[in-house]
Amino acid sequence: MSSSKSAARDAGAAVGTRRNPIGGHVPVAGGLASVGLAYAREMGAETVQVFVANPRGWATPAGNPQQDEEFRASCAAEDIPAYVHAPYLINMGSHTEETVERSVASLRHSLRRGREIGALGVVVHTGSATGGRERAVALAQVRERMLPLLDELTRDDDPYLLLESTAGQGASLCARTWDFGPYFEALDAHPKLGICLDTCHIFAAGHDLTGPDGVRQTLDLLVDTVGEGRLKLIHANDSKDVVGAHKDRHENIGAGHIGEEPFRALMSHPATEQVPLILETPGGKEKHAQDAALLKKLREYPEGV
Repeated sequence: MSSSKSAARDAGAAVGTRRNPIGGHVPVAGGLASVGLAYAREMGAETVQVFVANPRGWATPAGNPQQDEEFRASCAAEDIPAYVHAPYLINMGSHTEETVERSVASLRHSLRRGREIGALGVVVHTGSATGGRERAVALAQVRERMLPLLDELTRDDDPYLLLESTAGQGASLCARTWDFGPYFEALDAHPKLGICLDTCHIFAAGHDLTGPDGVRQTLDLLVDTVGEGRLKLIHANDSKDVVGAHKDRHENIGAGHIGEEPFRALMSHPATEQVPLILETPGGKEKHAQDAALLKKLREYPEGV
């Protein structure tokens, strides 16, 4: 094993001592473990996120039991928290019945596959109220279709369902931190419900993370809205666009309009204690490795130190 791979392996083994494990979304075409974990080790990832289906389709593949077992065992042995990102097409607020039915099947599949590979959480976009319908009507449908899926999560090894807000495009059901309130109410604040906070999305939606105490105020608002302990994952992405642009365009850490310092502040807030950071930045493995190294540096020297 090369020295760089050895260092990445050692970093993964020490993840339990990290305040915020840092990693990325990794490609898995060709093998969940053989391809995905190899990529993760080479970028120095301490946590990983994967797709278990085509993110832009409705197919629900069974997976490869051998790859599943190797992935689950390796993540457990190296103390690497793993997460699944559900397909982008899922929208429980859609006015089209076919879309809603396919959304239910797709999300159920992601949750099942998440359990099979040992994932701690499954990230799903919160969707939008399409067809000109009122938000209240869309949220009532979210309750009808999503709450039964949450109630199916009865096993100890079932993952959390992690809601990810959008950049505020169109009739989005969740964009600002307080939008999670009605969504949580619709789902009875289910104990298996959590939040995945995407820094690019929340910035694009209008939360200025760069302003004085911007990160602290944003996270305080989130905790006030959904309660302590609900933030389970962070998608760490800079933004190509300015605050409030409502555009979901990720940039490498420090190269966009958010900049480096808000990420340092993010890893100093009480609400992010032990919450992993997943990179979804552009540029492939080399850029991901650079972004991961920068976040680790910011983690090493937190705010006030």
